[in-house]
Amino acid sequence: LVVIVALWVVKRRRSDFFLVRGQLDAPIEPVRWLAIRQGESWRTFGWIFALCAAVAVAVPTLMDLNLSADLLARVVPLIPAVLFFAAINALSEEICYRAVLLSTLPQVIGRNQALLINAIFFGLAHYLYGIPSGLIGFLMTGFLAWLLGKSMLETRGLFWAWFIHFLPDVVIFFSFAAAWVQR
Repeated sequence: LVVIVALWVVKRRRSDFFLVRGQLDAPIEPVRWLAIRQGESWRTFGWIFALCAAVAVAVPTLMDLNLSADLLARVVPLIPAVLFFAAINALSEEICYRAVLLSTLPQVIGRNQALLINAIFFGLAHYLYGIPSGLIGFLMTGFLAWLLGKSMLETRGLFWAWFIHFLPDVVIFFSFAAAWVQR
């Protein structure tokens, strides 16, 4: 909340620091190495990438859990908490890591450099404490940060960055809940 208030004082309008939904069907700027072509929109790509990000986190995370019917039955009552904490975590990280940097840096150093700094900053934050952590965690979250930042700049809003971040966080918080009920 302190960050939002500070951004509000500096920027004066929520749209100036991405605290709006944004244009959900905004065109996505082509990226050849990701096979994103001219004419594609964030509405399509956002859903696809959010699901891919969730699966990319789910495969290694859920393999460590030894899921069983009993474990799932004990985690189900915690699903509302899992969704709540995943939503809050994704929102707070999008505001603190992306909105702050991307509402100011592109005008000073340029869009691509701002996205790169954002990716490095977010990757480093997850290097020690992320899931996964280490070099793989740095690379995965750095790439994710670059893409989320791209979504914020192109849609002029927070929705796709938040949603793409939220789905993998659901998997992570589900694994926390499963580990907790296994104690």
